[in-house]
Amino acid sequence: MPLRTETVGRRSLRRWPLPDPGSSKYDRGTLLVVGGALRSPGAVALAGVAALRVGAGRITLGVARSVAPALGVGVPEAGVIALPETPDGSVRPDAYTAVLPTLRSVQAVLIGPGLDDLESAARLVEALVAEAPESTVFVLDAYALAAIADEPGLVSNLHGRLILTPSPTELGVLLGGREIAADRAADVRRAAREVARAYGAAVATQALVADVDGSAWRIRAGGPGLGTSGSGDVLAGAIAGLAARGATPAHAAVWGTYLHACAGDQLAPGRQGVGYLARELSDRFPALIADLS
Repeated sequence: MPLRTETVGRRSLRRWPLPDPGSSKYDRGTLLVVGGALRSPGAVALAGVAALRVGAGRITLGVARSVAPALGVGVPEAGVIALPETPDGSVRPDAYTAVLPTLRSVQAVLIGPGLDDLESAARLVEALVAEAPESTVFVLDAYALAAIADEPGLVSNLHGRLILTPSPTELGVLLGGREIAADRAADVRRAAREVARAYGAAVATQALVADVDGSAWRIRAGGPGLGTSGSGDVLAGAIAGLAARGATPAHAAVWGTYLHACAGDQLAPGRQGVGYLARELSDRFPALIADLS
């Protein structure tokens, strides 16, 4: 019997509510985001703001030293850690040492937004996974995904507390270089389930989420406007923020994907709606969450 894919809408999410927000920022969880090379610091800003917009209580952003002051001003709600960088502004592989004190007190870690060096991404994933408490949830995006495709063993002990946010092309990379047709929903769904099983992760790709046990959820929202620069960073940040709040990996991935898609629909209604900016998406999250509570 083929595995069933559940369609996600308002009614189903109301039956699957988010964790209670509690009474303080620490009740809602803390998140560490690591990325932000000189050429792409905005990716971390987009992810961090998205995490706050879905209700994460406290965030810390680790970025290349040269952009840390500007990011601290641009996202004043966040703590900022200046990471060692190479002469051309890439985050160095040994940058993990700068975030260790913070790592031990967070509920979730997002690695990848704005990183631009594969070896550095691999070593950051390796070190942070090794040093984090056993309860910490990891969300991997962008270069961090390519890193584990080359070295799957980096995440072998994260089964059940790992979330991956690949595009269909990155799904193929995670499966050894296979070509995945983004316009063939069945192919994307099959590949997402395979990646989920292979890496022990919840997988959020386009409007689909797959989990380790073969469960899958389809979000009937969103449109071509979501294919804009920075949109994936917003999605990764939203999912990581929800994981920090205490949602399970699959729960966080489904809710984050739904909020991301619905925000796009509100900004540019219609099947061909385009032209909004990724930074505008997260502004819609609080009202969407309130409507589902």
